[in-house]
Amino acid sequence: MAVAAAAAVAATSLPAAAAPDDGGVAVRDGLTQPTFSMDDAVQETVYIQTPVDTDHDGRRDRVHAHIVRPPASSRNVPVILEESPYFFGVNPIENHNVDVPVLPQEELKHPGARVAGPGPGAVQRAARPPTLDDVGPRGTAAAEEDKGLPGWLDDYFVPRGYAVMWGESIGTGHSEGCPTIGDAAETLGTKAVIDWLNGRAKAWTDDGKPVAADWTNGDTGMVGVSYNGTLPNMVATTGVEGLTIVPISAISNWYDYYRANGLVVAPGGYQGEDADVLAEYTVADPAGCADEIAALERRQDRKTGDYDPFWRARDYVGRARGVDASVWVIHGLNDWNVKTQHFAQWWERLGRHGVPRKMWLHQGGHGGTEHGGQFVPTLHRWFDYWLYGLDTGVMDEPMVDVQRENGSWATYPDWPDPATVPTELRLADRSGVQTLVDRGRELKDVDLVADPGRPNPNRLAYLTPVLDEDVRMSGTPVVRLRASLDNRHAANLTALLVDYGPGDAEPEIVTRGWMDPQNRHSASRSKPIKRGKLYRFTWNMQPDDYVFKSGHRVGVVIVSTDYDYTLRPLPGTRLRVDPGRSGVTLPFVRPSD
Repeated sequence: MAVAAAAAVAATSLPAAAAPDDGGVAVRDGLTQPTFSMDDAVQETVYIQTPVDTDHDGRRDRVHAHIVRPPASSRNVPVILEESPYFFGVNPIENHNVDVPVLPQEELKHPGARVAGPGPGAVQRAARPPTLDDVGPRGTAAAEEDKGLPGWLDDYFVPRGYAVMWGESIGTGHSEGCPTIGDAAETLGTKAVIDWLNGRAKAWTDDGKPVAADWTNGDTGMVGVSYNGTLPNMVATTGVEGLTIVPISAISNWYDYYRANGLVVAPGGYQGEDADVLAEYTVADPAGCADEIAALERRQDRKTGDYDPFWRARDYVGRARGVDASVWVIHGLNDWNVKTQHFAQWWERLGRHGVPRKMWLHQGGHGGTEHGGQFVPTLHRWFDYWLYGLDTGVMDEPMVDVQRENGSWATYPDWPDPATVPTELRLADRSGVQTLVDRGRELKDVDLVADPGRPNPNRLAYLTPVLDEDVRMSGTPVVRLRASLDNRHAANLTALLVDYGPGDAEPEIVTRGWMDPQNRHSASRSKPIKRGKLYRFTWNMQPDDYVFKSGHRVGVVIVSTDYDYTLRPLPGTRLRVDPGRSGVTLPFVRPSD
Protein backbone atom coordinates (compact mmCIF):
# COMPACT_ATOMS: atom_id res chain seq x y z
CA MET A 1 0.00 0.00 0.00
CA ALA A 2 2.82 2.42 0.87
CA VAL A 3 4.53 1.90 -2.47
CA ALA A 4 1.33 2.55 -4.38
CA ALA A 5 0.55 5.69 -2.39
CA ALA A 6 4.03 7.08 -2.87
CA ALA A 7 4.09 6.21 -6.55
CA ALA A 8 0.82 8.03 -7.08
CA VAL A 9 2.25 11.31 -5.82
CA ALA A 10 5.64 10.81 -7.42
CA ALA A 11 4.08 11.46 -10.81
CA THR A 12 3.23 15.02 -9.75
CA SER A 13 5.71 17.86 -9.19
CA LEU A 14 6.43 16.63 -5.68
CA PRO A 15 9.84 15.23 -4.65
CA ALA A 16 10.48 11.70 -5.84
CA ALA A 17 8.97 8.96 -3.70
CA ALA A 18 11.22 7.06 -1.33
CA ALA A 19 8.99 4.36 0.16
CA PRO A 20 10.74 1.20 1.41
CA ASP A 21 10.71 -1.38 -1.38
CA ASP A 22 9.18 -4.00 0.91
CA GLY A 23 6.07 -1.84 1.35
CA GLY A 24 6.47 -1.98 5.11
CA VAL A 25 5.49 1.60 5.90
CA ALA A 26 1.82 2.57 6.00
CA VAL A 27 0.42 5.83 4.61
CA ARG A 28 -2.90 7.21 5.80
CA ASP A 29 -4.37 10.67 5.19
CA GLY A 30 -1.25 11.54 3.24
CA LEU A 31 1.18 10.83 6.11
CA THR A 32 3.43 7.96 7.09
CA GLN A 33 2.05 6.03 10.07
CA PRO A 34 3.74 4.20 12.97
CA THR A 35 4.30 0.73 11.56
CA PHE A 36 7.52 -0.62 13.02
CA SER A 37 8.23 -1.43 16.66
CA MET A 38 11.25 0.14 18.27
CA ASP A 39 11.93 -3.28 19.77
CA ASP A 40 12.78 -4.47 16.25
CA ALA A 41 14.88 -1.43 15.33
CA VAL A 42 18.48 -1.91 14.20
CA GLN A 43 21.15 0.10 16.01
CA GLU A 44 24.68 0.48 14.73
CA THR A 45 27.74 2.66 15.12
CA VAL A 46 29.96 3.62 12.19
CA TYR A 47 33.15 5.59 11.56
CA ILE A 48 32.93 7.42 8.23
CA GLN A 49 36.01 8.50 6.32
CA THR A 50 36.13 12.18 5.38
CA PRO A 51 38.28 13.86 2.71
CA VAL A 52 40.05 16.11 5.26
CA ASP A 53 42.94 15.80 7.72
CA THR A 54 42.30 18.53 10.31
CA ASP A 55 44.81 17.28 12.89
CA HIS A 56 47.56 17.02 10.22
CA ASP A 57 48.58 13.48 11.19
CA GLY A 58 48.80 12.33 7.55
CA ARG A 59 45.57 10.31 7.81
CA ARG A 60 42.08 11.35 6.74
CA ASP A 61 39.79 11.98 9.67
CA ARG A 62 36.89 9.67 10.45
CA VAL A 63 33.65 10.91 11.99
CA HIS A 64 31.60 8.87 14.38
CA ALA A 65 27.85 8.33 13.91
CA HIS A 66 25.12 6.34 15.65
CA ILE A 67 22.15 4.99 13.68
CA VAL A 68 18.70 3.73 14.65
CA ARG A 69 16.62 2.37 11.75
CA PRO A 70 13.65 0.17 10.93
CA PRO A 71 14.10 -3.64 10.89
CA ALA A 72 16.82 -5.07 8.69
CA SER A 73 14.23 -6.21 6.13
CA SER A 74 13.34 -2.56 5.39
CA ARG A 75 15.16 -1.04 2.45
CA ASN A 76 15.25 2.29 0.64
CA VAL A 77 14.44 4.32 3.76
CA PRO A 78 15.33 8.03 4.02
CA VAL A 79 17.47 9.38 6.87
CA ILE A 80 16.98 12.11 9.44
CA LEU A 81 20.39 13.36 10.57
CA GLU A 82 21.38 15.57 13.48
CA GLU A 83 25.07 16.46 13.52
CA SER A 84 26.62 18.13 16.56
CA PRO A 85 29.87 19.01 18.35
CA TYR A 86 28.12 18.66 21.74
CA PHE A 87 26.84 15.09 21.98
CA PHE A 88 29.57 13.62 24.20
CA GLY A 89 30.60 16.36 26.57
CA VAL A 90 32.53 19.62 26.48
CA ASN A 91 35.51 21.14 28.28
CA PRO A 92 35.60 23.75 31.08
CA ILE A 93 37.29 26.76 29.52
CA GLU A 94 37.57 30.52 29.91
CA ASN A 95 36.55 33.26 27.50
CA HIS A 96 38.71 36.18 26.39
CA ASN A 97 38.96 39.13 28.72
CA VAL A 98 36.84 41.99 27.34
CA ASP A 99 37.86 44.71 29.83
CA VAL A 100 40.69 46.50 28.01
CA PRO A 101 42.51 49.79 28.67
CA VAL A 102 41.81 51.02 25.13
CA LEU A 103 40.31 49.33 22.10
CA PRO A 104 42.90 47.19 20.25
CA GLN A 105 42.30 48.91 16.90
CA GLU A 106 43.53 52.15 18.49
CA GLU A 107 46.69 50.44 19.74
CA LEU A 108 47.43 49.13 16.24
CA LYS A 109 47.65 52.63 14.75
CA HIS A 110 48.61 54.56 17.90
CA PRO A 111 50.72 52.38 20.25
CA GLY A 112 51.16 55.26 22.67
CA ALA A 113 47.44 55.18 23.42
CA ARG A 114 47.94 52.40 25.98
CA VAL A 115 47.00 53.47 29.50
CA ALA A 116 47.09 51.72 32.83
CA GLY A 117 44.26 49.30 33.34
CA PRO A 118 43.28 46.00 34.87
CA GLY A 119 45.34 42.93 34.15
CA PRO A 120 44.20 39.90 32.17
CA GLY A 121 41.07 38.17 33.25
CA ALA A 122 38.53 35.74 31.90
CA VAL A 123 34.92 34.69 32.12
CA GLN A 124 33.88 31.08 32.72
CA ARG A 125 32.04 29.59 29.78
CA ALA A 126 28.33 29.00 30.43
CA ALA A 127 26.40 25.82 29.63
CA ARG A 128 26.49 24.58 26.04
CA PRO A 129 23.95 25.82 23.50
CA PRO A 130 20.85 23.62 23.11
CA THR A 131 20.54 20.62 20.83
CA LEU A 132 17.21 19.54 19.40
CA ASP A 133 16.78 17.10 22.29
CA ASP A 134 17.02 20.00 24.76
CA VAL A 135 13.94 21.75 23.38
CA GLY A 136 11.00 21.27 25.70
CA PRO A 137 7.28 21.21 24.86
CA ARG A 138 6.96 25.00 25.16
CA GLY A 139 10.00 25.73 23.04
CA THR A 140 12.36 26.48 25.92
CA ALA A 141 15.79 24.96 26.34
CA ALA A 142 15.86 22.35 29.09
CA ALA A 143 18.32 22.48 31.96
CA GLU A 144 21.85 21.44 31.09
CA GLU A 145 22.40 17.72 31.36
CA ASP A 146 24.10 14.92 29.47
CA LYS A 147 21.52 13.31 27.25
CA GLY A 148 21.94 9.75 26.11
CA LEU A 149 21.20 8.46 22.63
CA PRO A 150 18.81 7.84 21.09
CA GLY A 151 16.41 10.75 21.68
CA TRP A 152 12.88 11.63 20.65
CA LEU A 153 13.67 11.83 16.94
CA ASP A 154 14.06 8.06 16.68
CA ASP A 155 11.09 7.33 18.93
CA TYR A 156 8.87 9.33 16.59
CA PHE A 157 10.31 8.75 13.14
CA VAL A 158 11.77 5.22 13.12
CA PRO A 159 8.30 3.60 13.53
CA ARG A 160 7.20 5.74 10.56
CA GLY A 161 9.84 4.33 8.25
CA TYR A 162 12.81 6.64 8.73
CA ALA A 163 16.34 5.96 9.86
CA VAL A 164 17.59 8.45 12.45
CA MET A 165 21.27 9.25 12.68
CA TRP A 166 23.39 11.27 15.11
CA GLY A 167 26.83 12.35 13.96
CA GLU A 168 29.66 14.02 15.85
CA SER A 169 31.39 16.80 13.94
CA ILE A 170 35.10 16.62 13.27
CA GLY A 171 37.34 16.74 16.33
CA THR A 172 34.51 16.27 18.85
CA GLY A 173 33.16 13.30 20.77
CA HIS A 174 34.47 10.07 19.25
CA SER A 175 35.29 11.64 15.89
CA GLU A 176 38.90 12.15 14.78
CA GLY A 177 40.58 15.42 13.89
CA CYS A 178 40.28 18.92 15.30
CA PRO A 179 37.29 21.28 15.32
CA THR A 180 37.71 24.05 12.77
CA ILE A 181 34.53 26.06 13.57
CA GLY A 182 32.49 26.49 10.46
CA ASP A 183 34.98 26.28 7.61
CA ALA A 184 35.21 24.04 4.55
CA ALA A 185 36.88 21.19 6.48
CA GLU A 186 34.03 20.96 8.96
CA THR A 187 31.52 21.26 6.11
CA LEU A 188 33.13 18.41 4.17
CA GLY A 189 33.40 16.35 7.33
CA THR A 190 29.65 16.57 7.75
CA LYS A 191 28.94 16.08 4.05
CA ALA A 192 30.91 12.82 4.25
CA VAL A 193 28.05 11.34 6.27
CA ILE A 194 25.63 12.01 3.41
CA ASP A 195 28.20 10.77 0.91
CA TRP A 196 28.44 7.47 2.81
CA LEU A 197 24.65 7.14 2.77
CA ASN A 198 24.86 7.46 -1.03
CA GLY A 199 27.78 5.07 -1.54
CA ARG A 200 30.37 7.79 -2.16
CA ALA A 201 32.40 7.36 1.04
CA LYS A 202 33.75 4.48 3.11
CA ALA A 203 32.90 3.56 6.68
CA TRP A 204 33.84 0.94 9.25
CA THR A 205 32.20 -0.62 12.30
CA ASP A 206 33.60 -0.50 15.83
CA ASP A 207 35.61 -3.64 15.14
CA GLY A 208 37.07 -2.31 11.90
CA LYS A 209 34.87 -4.10 9.36
CA PRO A 210 33.80 -2.16 6.24
CA VAL A 211 30.13 -1.29 6.23
CA ALA A 212 27.82 0.05 3.54
CA ALA A 213 24.51 1.89 3.93
CA ASP A 214 22.60 -0.54 1.70
CA TRP A 215 19.36 0.08 3.60
CA THR A 216 18.81 3.69 2.47
CA ASN A 217 18.14 5.56 -0.75
CA GLY A 218 20.42 8.34 0.56
CA ASP A 219 17.80 11.10 0.78
CA THR A 220 18.48 12.99 3.99
CA GLY A 221 16.78 15.53 6.22
CA MET A 222 19.02 17.49 8.58
CA VAL A 223 17.58 19.21 11.66
CA GLY A 224 19.05 20.85 14.74
CA VAL A 225 19.29 23.87 17.01
CA SER A 226 22.14 26.37 17.23
CA TYR A 227 25.42 24.75 16.07
CA ASN A 228 23.38 21.65 15.23
CA GLY A 229 21.27 23.85 12.94
CA THR A 230 24.29 25.63 11.49
CA LEU A 231 25.84 22.41 10.20
CA PRO A 232 22.82 21.82 7.90
CA ASN A 233 23.26 25.33 6.47
CA MET A 234 26.91 24.55 5.84
CA VAL A 235 26.29 21.22 4.09
CA ALA A 236 23.47 22.67 1.97
CA THR A 237 25.91 25.13 0.36
CA THR A 238 27.82 22.19 -1.16
CA GLY A 239 24.88 21.42 -3.44
CA VAL A 240 24.70 17.81 -2.27
CA GLU A 241 21.59 16.19 -3.76
CA GLY A 242 18.63 14.71 -1.91
CA LEU A 243 18.87 17.07 1.08
CA THR A 244 16.24 19.00 3.02
CA ILE A 245 17.18 21.01 6.12
CA VAL A 246 15.48 22.52 9.16
CA PRO A 247 17.96 24.99 10.70
CA ILE A 248 16.71 26.28 14.07
CA SER A 249 18.44 29.30 15.66
CA ALA A 250 21.23 28.72 13.16
CA ILE A 251 24.25 30.75 12.10
CA SER A 252 24.47 31.88 8.46
CA ASN A 253 27.80 33.74 8.73
CA TRP A 254 30.25 33.29 11.60
CA TYR A 255 31.54 36.84 11.15
CA ASP A 256 28.11 38.07 12.18
CA TYR A 257 28.21 35.77 15.20
CA TYR A 258 31.48 37.14 16.60
CA ARG A 259 31.80 40.52 14.83
CA ALA A 260 29.66 43.45 13.67
CA ASN A 261 30.74 46.08 11.16
CA GLY A 262 34.38 45.88 12.27
CA LEU A 263 33.75 45.51 16.01
CA VAL A 264 34.44 42.44 18.12
CA VAL A 265 30.90 41.66 19.33
CA ALA A 266 29.96 38.70 21.51
CA PRO A 267 27.01 36.36 21.08
CA GLY A 268 24.49 37.19 23.79
CA GLY A 269 25.29 35.46 27.06
CA TYR A 270 28.85 34.58 26.06
CA GLN A 271 30.90 37.76 26.49
CA GLY A 272 34.47 37.08 25.41
CA GLU A 273 33.77 33.98 23.36
CA ASP A 274 35.37 33.60 19.94
CA ALA A 275 36.08 30.86 17.41
CA ASP A 276 39.14 29.58 19.29
CA VAL A 277 37.19 29.43 22.55
CA LEU A 278 34.41 27.39 20.94
CA ALA A 279 36.97 25.02 19.45
CA GLU A 280 38.65 24.54 22.82
CA TYR A 281 35.22 24.07 24.41
CA THR A 282 34.20 21.23 22.05
CA VAL A 283 37.51 19.54 21.18
CA ALA A 284 37.87 15.86 22.09
CA ASP A 285 41.69 15.93 22.19
CA PRO A 286 42.83 19.31 23.60
CA ALA A 287 46.51 18.41 23.66
CA GLY A 288 46.55 16.93 20.17
CA CYS A 289 44.75 19.96 18.72
CA ALA A 290 46.63 22.69 20.62
CA ASP A 291 48.46 23.92 17.49
CA GLU A 292 45.26 24.01 15.43
CA ILE A 293 43.38 25.97 18.11
CA ALA A 294 46.29 28.39 18.47
CA ALA A 295 46.08 28.98 14.70
CA LEU A 296 42.38 29.80 15.06
CA GLU A 297 43.23 32.35 17.74
CA ARG A 298 45.83 34.02 15.52
CA ARG A 299 43.70 34.12 12.40
CA GLN A 300 40.38 35.25 13.90
CA ASP A 301 41.85 38.77 14.50
CA ARG A 302 40.40 40.29 17.67
CA LYS A 303 42.33 43.49 16.96
CA THR A 304 40.92 45.03 13.76
CA GLY A 305 37.64 43.10 13.70
CA ASP A 306 37.77 43.17 9.89
CA TYR A 307 35.98 40.74 7.58
CA ASP A 308 38.82 38.82 5.93
CA PRO A 309 39.53 35.42 4.31
CA PHE A 310 39.23 33.67 7.70
CA TRP A 311 35.62 34.85 8.02
CA ARG A 312 34.85 34.55 4.30
CA ALA A 313 35.52 30.82 4.65
CA ARG A 314 32.78 30.74 7.28
CA ASP A 315 30.21 32.81 5.37
CA TYR A 316 27.36 30.67 3.96
CA VAL A 317 25.29 33.61 2.74
CA GLY A 318 27.92 34.21 0.08
CA ARG A 319 27.56 30.56 -1.04
CA ALA A 320 23.76 30.32 -1.02
CA ARG A 321 23.84 30.02 -4.81
CA GLY A 322 25.06 26.45 -4.35
CA VAL A 323 22.12 25.32 -2.19
CA ASP A 324 20.20 22.45 -3.81
CA ALA A 325 17.94 21.72 -0.86
CA SER A 326 14.64 22.81 0.61
CA VAL A 327 14.95 24.92 3.78
CA TRP A 328 12.58 25.46 6.72
CA VAL A 329 14.00 28.25 8.89
CA ILE A 330 12.94 28.62 12.54
CA HIS A 331 14.26 31.50 14.64
CA GLY A 332 13.44 33.52 17.74
CA LEU A 333 12.85 37.26 17.31
CA ASN A 334 14.47 37.71 20.73
CA ASP A 335 17.49 35.51 20.09
CA TRP A 336 20.60 37.48 21.08
CA ASN A 337 22.90 34.47 20.88
CA VAL A 338 22.42 33.72 17.19
CA LYS A 339 21.10 37.16 16.34
CA THR A 340 18.26 37.80 13.95
CA GLN A 341 20.56 38.96 11.16
CA HIS A 342 21.39 35.30 10.64
CA PHE A 343 17.91 34.25 9.62
CA ALA A 344 17.17 37.48 7.73
CA GLN A 345 20.18 37.46 5.41
CA TRP A 346 19.97 33.69 4.88
CA TRP A 347 16.25 33.90 4.06
CA GLU A 348 16.73 36.75 1.61
CA ARG A 349 19.60 35.08 -0.22
CA LEU A 350 17.82 31.72 -0.45
CA GLY A 351 14.85 33.50 -2.00
CA ARG A 352 17.08 35.28 -4.47
CA HIS A 353 18.31 31.90 -5.72
CA GLY A 354 14.88 30.27 -5.88
CA VAL A 355 15.37 27.81 -3.01
CA PRO A 356 12.08 26.22 -1.78
CA ARG A 357 11.61 27.61 1.74
CA LYS A 358 9.38 28.13 4.73
CA MET A 359 9.91 30.11 7.95
CA TRP A 360 8.61 30.43 11.51
CA LEU A 361 9.59 33.43 13.64
CA HIS A 362 8.60 33.17 17.29
CA GLN A 363 8.78 35.52 20.26
CA GLY A 364 11.23 33.38 22.20
CA GLY A 365 14.98 33.52 22.45
CA HIS A 366 17.56 30.92 21.48
CA GLY A 367 16.30 27.46 20.63
CA GLY A 368 12.50 27.65 20.62
CA THR A 369 10.52 25.64 18.09
CA GLU A 370 6.90 25.49 19.20
CA HIS A 371 3.82 26.85 17.42
CA GLY A 372 0.86 25.80 19.51
CA GLY A 373 2.10 22.23 19.66
CA GLN A 374 2.57 22.12 15.89
CA PHE A 375 6.34 21.71 15.57
CA VAL A 376 6.52 17.91 15.56
CA PRO A 377 3.42 17.44 13.35
CA THR A 378 4.74 20.02 10.90
CA LEU A 379 8.23 18.47 10.92
CA HIS A 380 6.55 15.16 10.13
CA ARG A 381 4.67 16.69 7.20
CA TRP A 382 7.86 18.44 6.01
CA PHE A 383 9.91 15.25 5.95
CA ASP A 384 7.09 13.17 4.46
CA TYR A 385 6.80 15.72 1.66
CA TRP A 386 10.49 16.12 0.87
CA LEU A 387 11.76 12.62 1.67
CA TYR A 388 8.77 10.38 0.90
CA GLY A 389 7.15 12.48 -1.82
CA LEU A 390 3.76 12.54 -0.08
CA ASP A 391 1.29 15.34 -0.73
CA THR A 392 1.13 16.60 2.87
CA GLY A 393 0.16 20.17 1.92
CA VAL A 394 3.08 21.65 3.87
CA MET A 395 4.23 23.71 0.89
CA ASP A 396 0.73 24.99 0.16
CA GLU A 397 0.63 26.90 3.44
CA PRO A 398 1.62 30.59 3.76
CA MET A 399 5.38 30.90 3.48
CA VAL A 400 5.99 32.75 6.76
CA ASP A 401 4.43 32.42 10.23
CA VAL A 402 5.24 35.17 12.76
CA GLN A 403 4.28 35.05 16.42
CA ARG A 404 2.98 38.37 17.70
CA GLU A 405 3.79 39.87 21.09
CA ASN A 406 0.53 38.57 22.64
CA GLY A 407 1.37 34.98 21.67
CA SER A 408 -0.93 34.76 18.65
CA TRP A 409 0.36 33.83 15.19
CA ALA A 410 -0.04 35.61 11.85
CA THR A 411 0.88 34.43 8.35
CA TYR A 412 2.58 36.42 5.59
CA PRO A 413 3.58 35.74 1.97
CA ASP A 414 7.23 36.64 2.62
CA TRP A 415 9.57 38.40 5.04
CA PRO A 416 10.08 41.26 5.53
CA ASP A 417 6.38 41.89 4.99
CA PRO A 418 5.96 42.94 1.34
CA ALA A 419 3.82 45.84 2.59
CA THR A 420 6.85 47.38 4.33
CA VAL A 421 7.91 50.89 3.32
CA PRO A 422 11.11 52.60 4.57
CA THR A 423 10.26 55.46 6.95
CA GLU A 424 12.92 58.12 7.59
CA LEU A 425 13.13 59.62 11.08
CA ARG A 426 15.59 62.42 11.78
CA LEU A 427 16.96 62.56 15.30
CA ALA A 428 16.40 66.33 15.48
CA ASP A 429 14.99 69.12 13.30
CA ARG A 430 18.09 71.30 13.39
CA SER A 431 21.83 70.81 13.45
CA GLY A 432 23.72 71.36 16.66
CA VAL A 433 26.38 69.19 18.20
CA GLN A 434 25.63 67.13 21.34
CA THR A 435 28.18 65.22 23.41
CA LEU A 436 28.27 61.92 25.26
CA VAL A 437 31.06 60.38 27.34
CA ASP A 438 31.44 56.60 27.38
CA ARG A 439 30.95 54.81 30.70
CA GLY A 440 29.90 51.49 29.18
CA ARG A 441 32.16 49.44 31.42
CA GLU A 442 30.21 50.77 34.39
CA LEU A 443 26.69 51.23 32.96
CA LYS A 444 24.50 48.58 31.32
CA ASP A 445 21.85 49.18 28.69
CA VAL A 446 19.01 49.28 31.22
CA ASP A 447 20.73 52.23 32.91
CA LEU A 448 21.35 54.03 29.63
CA VAL A 449 17.80 53.81 28.24
CA ALA A 450 16.04 54.80 31.46
CA ASP A 451 14.38 58.23 31.88
CA PRO A 452 14.88 59.45 28.31
CA GLY A 453 13.63 62.93 29.17
CA ARG A 454 16.35 63.42 31.77
CA PRO A 455 19.77 64.65 30.61
CA ASN A 456 22.37 61.92 30.83
CA PRO A 457 26.01 62.67 29.90
CA ASN A 458 26.62 59.05 28.93
CA ARG A 459 23.96 58.65 26.25
CA LEU A 460 21.88 60.62 23.75
CA ALA A 461 18.16 59.79 23.56
CA TYR A 462 15.71 60.84 20.83
CA LEU A 463 11.97 60.10 20.87
CA THR A 464 9.12 60.37 18.41
CA PRO A 465 5.84 62.01 19.44
CA VAL A 466 3.28 59.70 21.04
CA LEU A 467 1.91 57.26 18.47
CA ASP A 468 -1.79 57.66 17.71
CA GLU A 469 -2.08 54.15 16.27
CA ASP A 470 -0.24 50.83 16.35
CA VAL A 471 2.79 50.73 14.06
CA ARG A 472 4.40 47.47 12.95
CA MET A 473 8.05 47.21 11.98
CA SER A 474 9.15 44.33 9.76
CA GLY A 475 12.77 44.23 8.61
CA THR A 476 16.09 45.90 9.34
CA PRO A 477 16.43 49.39 10.86
CA VAL A 478 19.32 51.46 9.47
CA VAL A 479 21.16 54.11 11.53
CA ARG A 480 22.76 57.19 9.94
CA LEU A 481 24.96 59.17 12.32
CA ARG A 482 27.00 62.33 11.82
CA ALA A 483 29.54 62.13 14.62
CA SER A 484 33.14 62.61 15.71
CA LEU A 485 35.56 61.08 18.21
CA ASP A 486 37.10 63.87 20.25
CA ASN A 487 39.81 62.23 22.35
CA ARG A 488 40.34 58.76 20.84
CA HIS A 489 41.17 57.27 17.46
CA ALA A 490 38.83 54.31 18.07
CA ALA A 491 35.49 53.78 19.80
CA ASN A 492 32.46 51.53 19.96
CA LEU A 493 29.32 52.92 18.33
CA THR A 494 26.03 51.42 19.57
CA ALA A 495 22.45 52.32 18.67
CA LEU A 496 19.45 51.03 20.60
CA LEU A 497 15.87 51.10 19.31
CA VAL A 498 13.58 51.41 22.32
CA ASP A 499 9.83 51.16 22.91
CA TYR A 500 8.83 53.74 25.54
CA GLY A 501 5.39 53.06 27.00
CA PRO A 502 3.20 55.55 28.83
CA GLY A 503 3.62 56.47 32.49
CA ASP A 504 6.00 54.34 34.51
CA ALA A 505 6.21 51.51 31.98
CA GLU A 506 9.66 49.98 31.73
CA PRO A 507 11.40 50.79 28.43
CA GLU A 508 11.82 47.80 26.14
CA ILE A 509 14.90 47.54 23.98
CA VAL A 510 13.51 46.25 20.69
CA THR A 511 16.77 45.87 18.78
CA ARG A 512 20.29 47.23 18.58
CA GLY A 513 23.32 47.48 16.32
CA TRP A 514 27.06 48.20 16.51
CA MET A 515 29.81 49.72 14.37
CA ASP A 516 33.54 50.41 14.42
CA PRO A 517 34.06 53.99 13.17
CA GLN A 518 37.26 52.82 11.49
CA ASN A 519 35.13 50.52 9.30
CA ARG A 520 32.86 53.31 8.07
CA HIS A 521 33.52 52.37 4.42
CA SER A 522 33.57 48.58 4.67
CA ALA A 523 33.61 45.75 7.18
CA SER A 524 36.65 44.48 5.28
CA ARG A 525 38.82 47.57 5.66
CA SER A 526 39.79 49.73 8.63
CA LYS A 527 40.69 53.36 7.97
CA PRO A 528 42.09 55.67 10.67
CA ILE A 529 39.90 58.32 12.30
CA LYS A 530 41.01 61.91 12.86
CA ARG A 531 40.10 63.23 16.27
CA GLY A 532 37.44 65.92 16.22
CA LYS A 533 36.45 65.41 12.59
CA LEU A 534 32.76 64.76 11.83
CA TYR A 535 32.15 61.64 9.75
CA ARG A 536 29.07 59.93 8.34
CA PHE A 537 28.48 56.51 9.83
CA THR A 538 25.80 54.13 8.54
CA TRP A 539 25.05 50.70 9.96
CA ASN A 540 22.25 48.19 10.41
CA MET A 541 20.53 47.22 13.61
CA GLN A 542 19.43 43.62 14.05
CA PRO A 543 16.29 42.78 12.02
CA ASP A 544 12.99 42.43 13.86
CA ASP A 545 9.23 42.15 13.51
CA TYR A 546 7.65 44.26 16.24
CA VAL A 547 4.51 46.29 16.94
CA PHE A 548 4.82 49.66 18.67
CA LYS A 549 1.46 50.20 20.36
CA SER A 550 -0.67 53.30 20.21
CA GLY A 551 0.21 55.66 23.08
CA HIS A 552 3.88 54.59 23.01
CA ARG A 553 6.90 56.42 21.64
CA VAL A 554 9.72 55.12 19.46
CA GLY A 555 13.13 55.95 20.90
CA VAL A 556 16.65 55.87 19.47
CA VAL A 557 19.42 55.86 22.09
CA ILE A 558 23.04 56.39 21.04
CA VAL A 559 25.78 55.09 23.34
CA SER A 560 29.34 53.94 22.88
CA THR A 561 30.25 50.72 24.71
CA ASP A 562 27.55 48.03 24.99
CA TYR A 563 28.36 46.23 28.25
CA ASP A 564 27.07 42.78 27.28
CA TYR A 565 28.32 42.70 23.69
CA THR A 566 31.33 44.90 22.83
CA LEU A 567 34.84 45.13 24.22
CA ARG A 568 34.85 47.43 27.26
CA PRO A 569 37.59 50.09 27.31
CA LEU A 570 38.20 52.33 30.29
CA PRO A 571 35.60 55.10 30.57
CA GLY A 572 36.20 58.53 29.10
CA THR A 573 35.87 58.26 25.33
CA ARG A 574 34.05 61.41 24.18
CA LEU A 575 31.82 61.48 21.10
CA ARG A 576 30.01 64.38 19.48
CA VAL A 577 26.80 63.83 17.47
CA ASP A 578 24.98 66.19 15.12
CA PRO A 579 21.38 64.95 15.49
CA GLY A 580 20.02 67.30 12.84
CA ARG A 581 22.12 65.47 10.26
CA SER A 582 21.50 62.03 11.73
CA GLY A 583 18.54 59.68 11.61
CA VAL A 584 17.18 56.17 11.39
CA THR A 585 15.29 54.39 8.62
CA LEU A 586 12.61 52.12 10.05
CA PRO A 587 10.88 49.43 7.96
CA PHE A 588 7.29 50.24 8.90
CA VAL A 589 4.43 48.27 7.39
CA ARG A 590 2.00 50.30 5.32
CA PRO A 591 -1.50 50.14 6.86
CA SER A 592 -3.92 48.02 4.85
CA ASP A 593 -6.72 49.83 3.04
